[in-house]
Amino acid sequence: MQEKQEKTGLVWFRNNLRINDNSSLKESTENHKKVIAVYFFDPKYFKVDEFGFQKTAKFRAKFLIETIEDLQKNLSDLNITLLTYFDAPENKLHTICDEFSIDKIYTQKEWTKEEIETNNLIKNTLSDTISFVEDYDQFLYHPETVSNDFSNIPNVFTQFRKKLEKTVEIPQLTSVSKLSDNNLVENRTEIPSLRELGFDDFEVNKKTAFPFSGGENSALERLENYFFETKKVAFYKKTRNGLIGTDYSTKFSAWLANGSISAKTIYWKIKEFEAEFGANQSTYWVIFELIWRDYFKYISLKYDSKIFKIGGILEKEYHWNSDSEIIQKWIHGETKDDFVNANMIELKETGWMSNRGRQNVASYFAKELLQDWRIGASYFESMLLDYDVHSNYGNWMYVAGVGNDPRDRKFNTKLQAERYDANHKFRKLWLEKTLF
Repeated sequence: MQEKQEKTGLVWFRNNLRINDNSSLKESTENHKKVIAVYFFDPKYFKVDEFGFQKTAKFRAKFLIETIEDLQKNLSDLNITLLTYFDAPENKLHTICDEFSIDKIYTQKEWTKEEIETNNLIKNTLSDTISFVEDYDQFLYHPETVSNDFSNIPNVFTQFRKKLEKTVEIPQLTSVSKLSDNNLVENRTEIPSLRELGFDDFEVNKKTAFPFSGGENSALERLENYFFETKKVAFYKKTRNGLIGTDYSTKFSAWLANGSISAKTIYWKIKEFEAEFGANQSTYWVIFELIWRDYFKYISLKYDSKIFKIGGILEKEYHWNSDSEIIQKWIHGETKDDFVNANMIELKETGWMSNRGRQNVASYFAKELLQDWRIGASYFESMLLDYDVHSNYGNWMYVAGVGNDPRDRKFNTKLQAERYDANHKFRKLWLEKTLF
C-alpha cells in the first residue's frame, strides 16, 4: 500500500456531484492524509448567451442547489469539508491552494470549449508545484478501454455499440473510506440561495413529470424505487415513449447530467435486478440508452467544437433562418401545431420534457420552421433540468440533419400526436387553462 502524502489533496467537483463511484474522491483519499473539497457556482453559467438565453435558468439552478446541499452532507459523513463559492474557479482556487497547502487538485476531465478555457485560466494562476489529476468519470465505457485515438470512433451508433458490447467490459464501482474526524476544516463558506443566483423562489408545477429533488440521495432512492420497489424497469421499453407521469421513463437523466449518479451505478443495478428477476428487452434497453449517452460524449471527443457549429459534424451548408417572432411563438407554445405547443408549455412550466416530445419539437423547429437549430439547442440548455452538453447538441444535430444521421429525416408531428397522444390527454393537460 502506498504512503499517504502529508500535503492536503483538493477535490474540485464539477459534473461528478456524488460520493459513490467517484474516481477523484477515491484517488485523493488514497493518496492524502487530509482531503478537502470545493464546488464553484461559476457566474458564467448564469449569464445570457449569444442567442439571448440564460445558460442556466431557474429549474436547473434549484436542482443544482439541492444537489450541492446533499453532496455537502454526504461528504461531511466521510469527514470531508465541501467549500462552496458563487465565483469563478480561476479567482479562488489559487488562494485555497495556498491556505490549505494543496499539492494536487483532483477533478473530472472535461474537453468542451468553455471547460478547457476555465482550466487554462486556472493553471495560469497556480504555482508549478501543484498538479492536476483529471479522470474521465462520466462514462459507462471508460475512454482508456475504448480508443487511443478518438478520430477512430465510428460515425454510426450501431457499429460503436456492437463493438463495445462485444469487446469492452464495464468497470466495477469504486468506493471511498471515511477519513478521520480531524480531517474536517472550518467552513466559512455558504451555498448560495436561489435569490443570490438571481432567481425568485418558486413552487414546482404540480403537473410535472419530474417532481424529484436534486442530489445523490434522491437519485439512489429513484433507482431503488424504479427497479426493486415497483419493478417498472421490466416494462421500460413499452412505456418509454410516454408523455405523462413519473414512471413512463427512468427519469435518471437529470442526476446523470450533473453526476449525482454514475452510469456504471445504474448498469450494475440493472445486472443485480436481472440476476434476481430475469433479463428482458426492457432491462437491456436502459443499458442501450446509457450507451447512446456515451456515444454522444465520444462524438464530442472526436469532433470537438464542431458540435456547436451551424453545419454540425457533417459540415452541411443548409440555409437557416433566425426569425425572433417565430422563435418566441415556438418557445411559448403558440405555433400552429398543438402537440408541439403542449410539449413547449410543459418545458416552460417545469424544466422537463419527454424524449418523444423533444424529438418532435426539435424537428419542428429545424425542419418545419427552418430556424437555426443552435437557437433551439441553446433554449434547451437554458431550460432543461437534465441538460447535458454532449447529448443536447448531439440530439439537436441529429434532428437538424447535420449530425449522426445522414438520412436527414423529419418528424411528422401530426402522426406522432395521433400515435402517442391519441386520447389528447397530454395536450389537454398542458393546453387547457384551468383556474385551480
